[in-house]
Amino acid sequence: MAVKISLLAVFVIIMVSVGLYCNRKVKDVNGFVLGGRSAGPWITAFSYGTSYFSAVIFIGYAGQFGWKYGLAATWIGIGNALIGSLFAWSALGRRTRVMTQHISSKTMPEFFGNRFESKNLKIFASVLVFAFLIPYTASLFNGLSRLFGMAFGIEYTYCVIAMAVLTGIYVVAGGYMAAAINDLIQGIIMLVGIVAVVVAVLKTQGGFTAAVEALSLIPAENSNQAGAFTSFFGPDLFNLIGVVLLTSLGTLGLPQMIGKFYAIKDEKSIKTGTIVSTVFALVVAGGCYFLGGFGRLFGDRAEYAKDGSIIYDSIVPGMLRDLPDVLMGIVVILVLSASMSTLSSLVLTSSSTITLDFISSLRKKDLKEKSKLSIMRLFVALFIIISATIAIVQSKSSVTFIAQLMGISWGALAGSFLAPFMLALYWKKVTKVAVGANFVVGAGIMILNMTAKSIFPEFLQSPLNAGVLAMLLGFIIVPVVSLLTQKTLDGKNVDKMFECYDRDVKVKSKHILESK
Repeated sequence: MAVKISLLAVFVIIMVSVGLYCNRKVKDVNGFVLGGRSAGPWITAFSYGTSYFSAVIFIGYAGQFGWKYGLAATWIGIGNALIGSLFAWSALGRRTRVMTQHISSKTMPEFFGNRFESKNLKIFASVLVFAFLIPYTASLFNGLSRLFGMAFGIEYTYCVIAMAVLTGIYVVAGGYMAAAINDLIQGIIMLVGIVAVVVAVLKTQGGFTAAVEALSLIPAENSNQAGAFTSFFGPDLFNLIGVVLLTSLGTLGLPQMIGKFYAIKDEKSIKTGTIVSTVFALVVAGGCYFLGGFGRLFGDRAEYAKDGSIIYDSIVPGMLRDLPDVLMGIVVILVLSASMSTLSSLVLTSSSTITLDFISSLRKKDLKEKSKLSIMRLFVALFIIISATIAIVQSKSSVTFIAQLMGISWGALAGSFLAPFMLALYWKKVTKVAVGANFVVGAGIMILNMTAKSIFPEFLQSPLNAGVLAMLLGFIIVPVVSLLTQKTLDGKNVDKMFECYDRDVKVKSKHILESK
């Protein structure tokens, strides 16, 4: 216990110190929200990666999908690396940085408002962001409950309050750069921690080969496939593909993830960031899902509901129960790092959206910089309080749907924003009518999935599959509606916006050959 508490204390001191250090550099809204667009390659890459993966992934998703798909769950981590990181940086990194600076947007709702010259789109997008990020944030607190209870024997409520206060201190004080620097530190912890945990857990089963052999003997439900949980694609390929697409492609439409590209410093940051974030995702996400794939070997340590169904969130904590104290301390810091990095990104995104996109849009006079900063810091605290309260209330009641809202939140945000944002960076003919229509359809599908699940076919009753449908429909809705509403488009203004991509810049000859 002394070892675990000591590690935790060092972690807390470092996080708070970084926040206080960065406080001196926050002088305006741009500095608080984007760090002055001066984030270097390593900070940006780690900030992107640590915001991507949280306790929900390590405790919830790794346990649930590892149990369902066995070692094939590792494909989810590979998809996160290749699509959610490599493709995301390659397709959106540079274009997002150039366009958002050119049209002076600091948030995704502000991007839609400025790109399509529509205050209504800006307000609509800000409401969607705030509404669906709250349950997402609450799910982060839920992911820590069992782990902290097992490691420290501390009441869940106190864990939530402590985590909320710590995150609030360094985000309120230092804004984006405090969160980003802490993300770098937390990311290093996550890399080392996941490798150590995977090795230690496999040792308890006699090593990798013995663990795979034991797993291959376990039959899969509703399947005659031999060794289903050690097969290449697992016992349920269709639903596995749905998970891969939502957790990988969906990243390209999440405002807290895309916001990392706004703050990139230069071209070197793009190239280095692409490689670093991809490797980070491969190790962390791949390691989490690979670990979860052995979950059925620890079925006797998991908890079960009254109807006999397994409680997925108990699988990974059960796997870690017998680890040495030092390693258990590292695991606690690993999961805390993953959760706090994502939490800081979510609260920054939400508070900046409410302040810059909602409140400012409703006022006739522009807010002063100091007023915006004060309001933003107030909403950081308010957002954390609301999310923590929801998590505490849920843990003390019979209500269980909050934990599942992670998938609904992710599906609603990605379904609403992915296609409009991506196409708006590449295609001049996207119209505001098409964007608004996609907002309604994307969010509408997920709200119906939550409130009237029975109207969907069986395979779409899963929030994950419904989220994938919402995302893919966007690439049909936006082009079709745009072509039908071209009369609403002001071509001259759009041309001016896209001029930013054609501006000449000087590049060293080691990057581009000189033409004759």
